[in-house]
Amino acid sequence: MTLRILIVEDQADVAANVWDYFHARGHLVDHVADGATGLRRAMAEAFDVIILDLGLPRLDGLKLCRALRDAGRGVPVIMVTARDELDDKLKGFAQGADDYLVKPFALRELEARVKVLAGRGGAGSSAILARYGLELDTASHVVRREGRAIELTRAQTVLLDALLRAAPRVVEREALGRALWGDQGGDANTLHAHIHALRALVDKPFSTSLIRTVYGVGYRLEGRE
Repeated sequence: MTLRILIVEDQADVAANVWDYFHARGHLVDHVADGATGLRRAMAEAFDVIILDLGLPRLDGLKLCRALRDAGRGVPVIMVTARDELDDKLKGFAQGADDYLVKPFALRELEARVKVLAGRGGAGSSAILARYGLELDTASHVVRREGRAIELTRAQTVLLDALLRAAPRVVEREALGRALWGDQGGDANTLHAHIHALRALVDKPFSTSLIRTVYGVGYRLEGRE
């Protein structure tokens, strides 16, 4: 499958390496070096995935991603940055990022994440999953709880989908990693950040928490029907 990819990156060497890698694999790749131009291109054109740096001139990556989401643009966004603290990842997810990769990264891992996200980007069959007062529409990425509609990123939808289907059984961390990133896996810290961001949306505003940590194993969804 040929993908159209936009790289928004001001480091010329990083952009060149990513561009060369995906171009050699037959994908259509565009590159811009500042956030304002990146936002303009992303709003005007159709891309399958955006690879987005955070520390950009003219408009930083967080603001660019937020502007896309506020405009209703659901294009998958992978943030790439040298910032590796949990708070940095949470800020990225809070602004609508679908995934987060810390520099320096392996191009094969970036490719695996791009393919997984792009594979979820098309119109698929819709499923409505419901347990414990949660109702998830897997096509629209919207969950409803106590009458409140909450929009999720693709990654958050994948995680909640896995937890809902398994509930109340435990889903191991490795299984959640495969659901997000395929056989290439991912890292435990980024998975933890995804779960933290999902809890902030699905549990924190409500009196009862449904997503439970099973220490050393994984996570499960548990509540009352």
